[in-house]
Amino acid sequence: MKKKKIPFGMPLIDEFEHKAVRNVMSSPQLVHGPKAKKFEEKFGNFIGGKFCVSLNSCTAGLHLSYMYFGIGEGDEVIVPAQSHVATAHAVEYTGAKPIFVDVEKKTGNIDITQIQDRITNRTKAIGLVHFAGLPVDMRPIIKIAKKNNLFVVEDAALALGAKYNNMHVGLLGDVGSFSFYPVKHITTAEGGMLVTKNEKLFKAAMRLKAFGYDKMVGERRTQGLYDVDILGYNFRMNEIQASIGIEQLKKLKGFLRKRKKNSQILRKNLNEFEEIRCLEDGNEIKEHANYCLIIVLNSKLAKQRFEVMKKLKEFGIGTSIYYPGPIPNFKYYRQKYNLKKNHYPNALEISMNSIALPVGPHLDSEDMLYISNCLKNIIFKEK
Repeated sequence: MKKKKIPFGMPLIDEFEHKAVRNVMSSPQLVHGPKAKKFEEKFGNFIGGKFCVSLNSCTAGLHLSYMYFGIGEGDEVIVPAQSHVATAHAVEYTGAKPIFVDVEKKTGNIDITQIQDRITNRTKAIGLVHFAGLPVDMRPIIKIAKKNNLFVVEDAALALGAKYNNMHVGLLGDVGSFSFYPVKHITTAEGGMLVTKNEKLFKAAMRLKAFGYDKMVGERRTQGLYDVDILGYNFRMNEIQASIGIEQLKKLKGFLRKRKKNSQILRKNLNEFEEIRCLEDGNEIKEHANYCLIIVLNSKLAKQRFEVMKKLKEFGIGTSIYYPGPIPNFKYYRQKYNLKKNHYPNALEISMNSIALPVGPHLDSEDMLYISNCLKNIIFKEK
């Protein structure tokens, strides 16, 4: 096979983003401007939601959500053991305690059957993650939340384009947060978006992201004159980032179509391999966002995981790991809360035995065939 160059992910930036950035750079306003507002409006139109708050990261959106709900010291928030550490950090920032729950073996999403047993009188919210773009089964989550008077915070960092019962993720719970990191579905270089159907939460988040100003820049009768009556943060998105996001949104439907097609081709090609299994695909209820395709190696092949990744790299194929370990196994959480490494077996298996393969819109069907053929070559030699 002729060697290809297949990055795991890359931002697809062209002359439209370049022009948009140049226009902003030629304007007198780099923050607090119309581009951020327009990006929020366009993003809301795409997901079918009413209220969107542009931010400097997805983590900021999660943090502000917990702050709005008044969650703090002495409180607990249920979170999945398998996710980016930001999922738990956002809880820690408030002084509350993340309570880790194992994930489903087939999906990587939080194991709903374990949630009720972890709820105490200190539990205030469920912070769930749509792992790698596959929606969590939201109906039982909402039922548990209502029964126990809990808030539901959706970490949708990898799930732009995902839907549950035809409703976009992020709008199913009380609030959701998305990421625009360079390898995500769209990018603003760095950035995030908080989404909610709650107008009161929206207005509070707009203030919380900007130091707690009682009047935004456009609302001040006298320039530079405002009051601050709450503790706020500096979590704003600037005009340059927002201008990139506006152009990226125009391409998002095409990006999602390519991700879906690439994922379907790769899944079909990998189904014949007994040595691996793919994490579950979407269905008529759960529309997958196809951030990447995560394969879990069987126990024998998993011992050679890094060798497999090295050989894929030699073939020019970029890979990643989602994630390097269950969050409770990270030193900070393990030591602080005296957690045992073997308490989350499914999260541990996915973390330790999996490889994330690329399906982004920078690739095509021939790239998918190349990836599967290279894997077949590697697995055959490993056997």
